[in-house]
Amino acid sequence: MQNYKKKIFITGGSGYCGSRLVPQLLEEGFAVTVYDKLYFGSDFFIKNNNLKIIKGDIRDINLFKKSIDGHDICIHLACISNDASFELDEELSTTINFDCFEPMVIASKNSGVKRFIYASSSSVYGVSDKKDVTEEHPLVPLTLYNKYKGLCEPILFNHSDNNFVTTIFRPATVCGFAPRLRLDLSVNILTNHAFNNGIIKVFGGDQLRPNLHIQDYCDTVKLLINADANIIQKQIFNVGYQNMSIKELAILVKKVVEKKFPEKNKIKIITTLSDDKRSYHINSDKIFKLLGFKPKHSIEDAIAELCDFFKKNKTYSKSDYFENDIFYNVKRIKNTEN
Repeated sequence: MQNYKKKIFITGGSGYCGSRLVPQLLEEGFAVTVYDKLYFGSDFFIKNNNLKIIKGDIRDINLFKKSIDGHDICIHLACISNDASFELDEELSTTINFDCFEPMVIASKNSGVKRFIYASSSSVYGVSDKKDVTEEHPLVPLTLYNKYKGLCEPILFNHSDNNFVTTIFRPATVCGFAPRLRLDLSVNILTNHAFNNGIIKVFGGDQLRPNLHIQDYCDTVKLLINADANIIQKQIFNVGYQNMSIKELAILVKKVVEKKFPEKNKIKIITTLSDDKRSYHINSDKIFKLLGFKPKHSIEDAIAELCDFFKKNKTYSKSDYFENDIFYNVKRIKNTEN
């Protein structure tokens, strides 16, 4: 089947990662349906005859069934994303991130979808002092977010068969620019504060974080779309690049911003206590061994492109980057759902 004939259904396709991924899939000739609650809108997508946008809730299984019919591949990105999002009503988060998952998988399979790609998270590992956390490492969830991410994985594999290929990737913390920009992720937070405030606040600092440029995230999804079914069937892949502590990330952000914009004053780093204990160092050798994939884009690249956006953008003020809920998942969902 040629690419132009493949129809891809993406839940959460109007989110941070989807907003960068979808245009690339369209460029490659796929027909794409974005199924999204549209908390953050979809105006950033350029009109395209091969793009269909459905305002839909993944908990609405009847609408989901109607919408996914006729698609070849389902990419499941939709969730209330990141650990802090569980500051929201627990029932809301539970119904979105867990309860509707199996009905959605069953509906996808029954509709004729041949491949289901699930974006899990490397945060399922919680805390580990191992130098290299592989896919076989026990899951030690610290929050309901990463607990549910882990619990959904075996549910998906339970429905695998020769006609329904299932695969999972566990991305590291994503960074870099996307049309629907998030400023509530480690590198993006630090870069925002460095560029727009001149001060970086580090909460804790010793926690280890694996990082992944958003373009490498997109390239991973495209790889799994086209990979040999026999290789990826019921496989889980860690996908991360640079493992660094929060303190090291802050120093790197300071260095890149000061070098790129020497006219700015020296950026201060202030360290405070944190109750975020997540700390782990992932190993991503498996996806290279089986699929030949290695990330190519660095944290430095992510910092630089974020700075370019801040410098060139005329739509938002500096205060918007800290206060406007369009950049913050929890704030926007709270404001929308309440």
